[in-house]
Amino acid sequence: MKLFYRQAGETGPAIVILHGVFGSADNWLTVSKQIADKGYRVFMLDQRNHGRSPWSDDFGYLEMAADLHEFLEDQQITDPILIGHSMGGKSVMQYAMSYPDAWKKMVVVDIAPRFYPIHHDGILKGMNLMPLDTIRTRQEAEDFFARYEDNPGTRAFILKNLARADGGGFAWRLNLPVLTKEIGTVGGELIGIRPTDKPVLFLRGEKSTYITPEDEAEIHRIFRHATIETIAGAGHWVQADQPAAFTEAVLRFLS
Repeated sequence: MKLFYRQAGETGPAIVILHGVFGSADNWLTVSKQIADKGYRVFMLDQRNHGRSPWSDDFGYLEMAADLHEFLEDQQITDPILIGHSMGGKSVMQYAMSYPDAWKKMVVVDIAPRFYPIHHDGILKGMNLMPLDTIRTRQEAEDFFARYEDNPGTRAFILKNLARADGGGFAWRLNLPVLTKEIGTVGGELIGIRPTDKPVLFLRGEKSTYITPEDEAEIHRIFRHATIETIAGAGHWVQADQPAAFTEAVLRFLS
């Protein structure tokens, strides 16, 4: 699958960033520009069924790892530095298992290599019930979605996926039917685990519960030289909540 991507920076080591579920490359524009200014080529990908990338009924971490591998081959990128948030973190971890010799370093943002139960029910219900043909403004969409999601930041993040439809109203830019059907896959475990000694940084938000103290042993079992850092004041969306601290931690790790 040929993934849509954006790029910041023209020279230097290649960094490839994968977003989380319901996200897109656009979520990473500001942070990527800051990293690129330090001498890196930063590629932000839309994963399958998200953003401007193609849609497919096949949706899982093996497929997303293969998509990443195809992108790297197409761009002739060897020894990439991989960054992934949440679902994107699972994607880059699976890539490391599937293609153990085809990466250099990795940053995994607020996700552990374990199973997570489904916890997006309210969001998906609101997205599926959104009256796309009749709403006329983004404020109307916001007001409707507030019935299903209390957090204003999460609402704004999800509603970035709304695009104007050609015939009026709105349409989702992501493949909502497949994501609804396969949402359990997003919480899945890694497949074909191969422990590695390559450098890996796990960044977790202080206010997040996605990486628990109990997860640390499993992280170190698979990623034997992993470093785990906590970003103060950040929730699950570490890079959005504390962008300066996030960027500083990434650049410190890369140097």
